[in-house]
Amino acid sequence: MHQNYYFLRQLTTELGHKLIGMKAVTAFTQNKGELVLGFAGEEEEFYIRALLTSQFTSLSFPSDFKRARANTMELMEQMQGQLVQEVVQHQNERSFYLKLSNNFILLFKLFGNRSNIILYQEGVPVELFRKKLHADADLDPLQMHRPMQQNFEAFTAANGNIKKVYPTFGDLPALYLAEKQYEQKPLEQQWELVQSMLDVLEAPEVYYIIRLEDKLRLSLLPLGEIVYTYTSPLEALNAYTRLYLSETGFERQYTQAKQQLDRKLHVTQTVLEQSEAKVKELKHNKSYSQTADVIMANLTNIPPRATEVELYDFYTDQNRIYKLKQNETPQKFAERLYRKAKNQHVEVKQLEEKVERKLEEAIVLEDALQALAEANDYKKLKVFLKEYAPLLVSKQQALQEVPFRVFETEGYKILVGKSAKNNDELTQRHTFKEDIWLHAKDVSGSHVIIKYQAGKTIPTTVLEKAAQLAAYYSKRKSDSLCPVMYTPKKWVRKPKGAAPGAVVVEREKVILVKPENPFERVK
Repeated sequence: MHQNYYFLRQLTTELGHKLIGMKAVTAFTQNKGELVLGFAGEEEEFYIRALLTSQFTSLSFPSDFKRARANTMELMEQMQGQLVQEVVQHQNERSFYLKLSNNFILLFKLFGNRSNIILYQEGVPVELFRKKLHADADLDPLQMHRPMQQNFEAFTAANGNIKKVYPTFGDLPALYLAEKQYEQKPLEQQWELVQSMLDVLEAPEVYYIIRLEDKLRLSLLPLGEIVYTYTSPLEALNAYTRLYLSETGFERQYTQAKQQLDRKLHVTQTVLEQSEAKVKELKHNKSYSQTADVIMANLTNIPPRATEVELYDFYTDQNRIYKLKQNETPQKFAERLYRKAKNQHVEVKQLEEKVERKLEEAIVLEDALQALAEANDYKKLKVFLKEYAPLLVSKQQALQEVPFRVFETEGYKILVGKSAKNNDELTQRHTFKEDIWLHAKDVSGSHVIIKYQAGKTIPTTVLEKAAQLAAYYSKRKSDSLCPVMYTPKKWVRKPKGAAPGAVVVEREKVILVKPENPFERVK
């Protein structure tokens, strides 16, 4: 009922007590769908924070408001300096307006996901907060009252149908009446029951935050599970908005973020699998160059204008059938295969680069999903959404440059930072406490990470290869041997104000290895 007519009646009455005589001093936005209005009196300030989005609409009244230094825009500047003269609630409508000096009016139209705030001067709309709702420019705040016949005669004529007589009740009053067996009572008792409920709606002593059908609601009537009670409509609406955003808003944003990351990870893994399969096919199938070699070795054994010939394949030590083109000499056919072999080599190289890139992207997305799983409250989720914003796009766009190289051995992924700045990002954002962190001892170099697998002990061979990479990507690259320290990530911390890549390591162990890239050696 936070936008119900009967609640708004109480809210606007209290707003009148707060605002009349105050001066409008600011109106600005710094988040999508949010408008902050500031008013000042001789000794105090008052803020209205209007959240008007397609998912949720509500007003709240913060005691103070710290404006961001960036990404903020001043709006409705014409009304600055105008005094609030009156707060007017529209009759039987979910809207009200502030009457300001010099014939300014600020309309609050609270129609669910079609809500808007509109500034008028001399009866003419001068600014709409939600400009997409351009039809709102035709609204006249002085003509939005809805007088209705709500007496016993009208009630009798409607045969007790409350939706016809009291269309502004909404679902909670209807549920309240249903719990009182409204439909089973005679007409006179129905009328008495409605009047009794109206006494509460028009002069509530308590405002309830309830949980009904697993949803958080603000109510003027005691329904469902009562979570909190308040005696002020401003306090009740403040609390409801805060709870909704931290609970319902958290669930919605968490689910949306997870769906986007899952979808991008699925696409990335699909492309990765397809690319790996293509590389394997190109590498292990009979190559164009091998076929050309066999043709060239048997030029004298191929009849002119033959379309098919059986020849000895010295690569497989068996005879094979080769298809030819009637209008192409065997030598020209072989030359064309050699050109294809060259292109095949380029294709394999491009596919291998694509595999490496998609593997890096998959790790970034997997790390983001793990970080999301740890964002278990609204405050942590807001930090996550800000830090991982480039990943949370609706389309499958290219990820930003991945801050690490990826190697894989024995089922373990090894990540190697590309620069000092990338080292920070790798260690702080893509590493978790049980991952193994490695670095060449006492010299600058790349941070190296072995991704932990639950329930498994990292093999010595994997640790040695990771250490070799840490030595190879360091200032000790040319040494014959290099000491490399390693420890679980939980014992690595970055002091405040430290230079890029600089960390403090505790409880490290040291392994002595030869600086080299073991994966290049394998190739």
